[in-house]
Amino acid sequence: MALISTLRTKMTKVVVGFVAIAMIAFIVGSDLFGSGPRSIFGGNKNIVGEIGGKSISLEEYQAAIQDRENNYILSFGRQPGEREQPTLRQQAWDFLIAKYAIMPQYEKVGVKVHTDEVWDMVQGKNVDENVKASFTDSSGNFDRSRLIQYLQSLDAQPAASEARIRWDLFKQNLAPSRERLKYENLLIKTNYVTDAEAELDYHTQNDVAEVKYLYVPYFSVSDSAIKVSDSDLRNYFNKNKEKYKVEQLRSLSYVVFPVVASSQDSLVIKEELSRDVEAFKSSAEDSIYAANNTDGSSPYTKYNVSNLPTFLSDQKTNLKAGTVIGPVLENGTYKVIKVSKIGTDTVGTAKANHILIKWDNETAEAKKVAKDKAKKILNDIKAGASFAAKAQEFGSDGTASRGGDLGFFSSGQMVKPFETAVFNAKKTGLLNDVVETQFGYHIIEVTSVKDNTSYTVATIERSITPSDETQNEAFRKADVFASGLSGLGDFKEKAKKENLNIFEGNELTSGARSVNDLNDARQMVTWLFRDASKGKVSDVFDLETNYVVAVMTSETEAGYKPLDKVKDEIMPAVKNELKGKMLIEKLNAQKGSLEEIAKVMGSDANVNSSNDVKLNSTSLGSIGFDPVALGKAFSLENGKRSNAFAGENGVVILELSNKTIAPAIGEYGMFKNQLKQSLDGRVGFNITQALKDAAKIEDQRYKFF
Repeated sequence: MALISTLRTKMTKVVVGFVAIAMIAFIVGSDLFGSGPRSIFGGNKNIVGEIGGKSISLEEYQAAIQDRENNYILSFGRQPGEREQPTLRQQAWDFLIAKYAIMPQYEKVGVKVHTDEVWDMVQGKNVDENVKASFTDSSGNFDRSRLIQYLQSLDAQPAASEARIRWDLFKQNLAPSRERLKYENLLIKTNYVTDAEAELDYHTQNDVAEVKYLYVPYFSVSDSAIKVSDSDLRNYFNKNKEKYKVEQLRSLSYVVFPVVASSQDSLVIKEELSRDVEAFKSSAEDSIYAANNTDGSSPYTKYNVSNLPTFLSDQKTNLKAGTVIGPVLENGTYKVIKVSKIGTDTVGTAKANHILIKWDNETAEAKKVAKDKAKKILNDIKAGASFAAKAQEFGSDGTASRGGDLGFFSSGQMVKPFETAVFNAKKTGLLNDVVETQFGYHIIEVTSVKDNTSYTVATIERSITPSDETQNEAFRKADVFASGLSGLGDFKEKAKKENLNIFEGNELTSGARSVNDLNDARQMVTWLFRDASKGKVSDVFDLETNYVVAVMTSETEAGYKPLDKVKDEIMPAVKNELKGKMLIEKLNAQKGSLEEIAKVMGSDANVNSSNDVKLNSTSLGSIGFDPVALGKAFSLENGKRSNAFAGENGVVILELSNKTIAPAIGEYGMFKNQLKQSLDGRVGFNITQALKDAAKIEDQRYKFF
C-alpha cells in the first residue's frame, strides 16, 4: 500500500496536469468515444462546436468531461467543485482538439508507438522519467526492483481496484505522449540556422553605435493644430487591419442589486451569538466548543503581547483565565472570545524605538566621532527634544522615517547587545546610555518592556450574512425593474428614474467567465451568446452576492472590427501620424546644429546622446522603445546625420558619432546554437497553434455552459 500511496502522490501531476505538460491532449484513441452521438434535443441543437470539420456533440463533450472528473477524483479523493469545473471543461475541450486536429497528423507522417516500445518505457532500458520518479530509493535514485515488485503486486489486485485503475490510466498515456515527442522531434530536425544568420546575430549583440539625437515628442504639437479626416482614419485602419481581427464579441449593459446584510440582520446574528456566551463561559473544553460553533478558521490560538488582538490588548491588564468578551464586531464579523489560558512563554517580547548612528570606518577615531554624536543626541532628548524628530533627522536605517519605531520583537531577532539592553529594562522610557553593536551606536527608547506572557484564546465567529428576507427583497427589486422593459432605451430610462448605476460589459467573448468585477458571471455570458439579441433585456441573474439585470447592446461578428468600432482606439495613432508629418516638414527645413534646431522647436525638444547603442536593444535613451530609431542609427555612416523621421513617440533626427563593428571571428557556432535552441523551444507551441488554426475550430460551448 505504501507504493500505491507513492504512485498517487508522485503521479498526480501526470494524471491531472496532462494539459499543462502537453499530455492531456493525447490520452486515448479514437475508439473510446462512439461516433454518431444521439441528439438529446433533436436536429443539431446538441452540437457544442466543430473541430477539423468534425461536429462535436454535447454527449461526446460530456463524456470527455466525465473522464477528467474521474481523474480528479482519483487524484484528490473528492468530487470536483464549481471552482474546478471550468478547468476540467477546458481540459476536455483541449483533449477533443488534440483528438481531431492534432493526432490525425501523426498518422499522416507515420508516427507510431508499438506495444514493445511501451514495455520498454515501463520496465526496459528506456524507462519513462515519470516512472523513475515514482520508484526511487532513499537516495533519490531509480529503484528498478521496487518497480518490478509493484508491477507484480498489481496482478494480484482486482481490475477495478484503485491501484489498477491509476496504473492503467498512467500507462495508457505513455504511448500518446511518446507519439507527441516523436512528432515534435521530426519537426525539430527540420530547424536549421545558417552561418549568415549566426554571424548576423553576433553583430546584433556586439556592434556598438555612439549617437547624438534630437527628439521632439508628438505631444509638443497641440491637437487643435491638426484636423483628422475620415480618410485619415480609413487609411490607417486599412494599413493596420490585422490588429483589429477578433472572434465574435458581444456587449451588454447591466444594473446591480447588491444583496447586503441589513442592520436587522446584524442585530439578529449578534443576539444569536449572545445566547452562546453563557454556555461558552461554562465550557470545560474551550477548543472543542469553539471549533464546533464558529464560522472562522482559527477557533483556538496562542498569542503573545505583540500579536494579541486589539480588543484584548486594550484590556490586557484585566485579563484572566476564563474571561469571556463579546460579542464584538470586527471586519464584518461578530466574535465571542474566551481567554482559555494565560501562561509564561520561553520567548520574551518587547518593543522599542531607536536612533542608529553609524561610524564611517572601523578605526577608533571614527568610532569615537560616532559615539560623541550619539551621546549629544541622547543628551538633547534628555533635555526635552522629541525622540521621533531626532530619529527622522539623524537615524541611518529604515526606521528613521517612522521615528525610529522598531515595533515588537522577540528573543533572537535583534543582535545580542541591543536585545540585552532592551530586555533588561525594568520600565519604559529612554535608556541612560548609548548601546554599541556591530552596526553602530544606538539611542534606545523602550516603549514596552520584556513580556513572556502567553494567551491561549478560543474564538467563536459569526459572519454577518443577509437573511432570507433581505435576499428576497433584493430579488423583488431586481424583478420589478426587469418586468415590462423593452429595449435599451427603456432600460436606461428606468435605471435613471430609480437612480441606478449602469455598468458596461464591453466586447465579451463567448468563453468569458467574468464581467468587470462580477467574477462568477458565466450565466450572464451564456445568456448573452445563446438567448440574447440586441435590445433584449434579461431575466434576473442570481450571482450570490448580487442580483443583476442586463440588456444586450451590440455585437461584433468574428473577423475584423468595423472602423466605427475602433475609431476612438485608433484616433491617437492617427493624430500622431499627422503631427509627425508636420514636425518632419518643419525640422527638415531647419539648418544648424541639433542644439540650434532644438531651440527653434521649443521647450519640448531635447538633444541627448547615447554611447552604447546595440541592435538588440529595445530602447534608445530618452526616446524609449523605438526599433525604427535603432535601425536608423546603424544605417548611418560615421559623422552623418539622418533626415527627420517619425518614431514610436515622436520625431527624431540622428547623428552617428561612431559605429564600432565587432571584429569577425572564425567560428559562430555559439550563436548558431543559441538561435537553434530558441527555434527548437518554440516548435511545440507553434505547431500546435498552426494545427489549431488549420482546423478552423468553432467553439459553441456557450450554448450549454
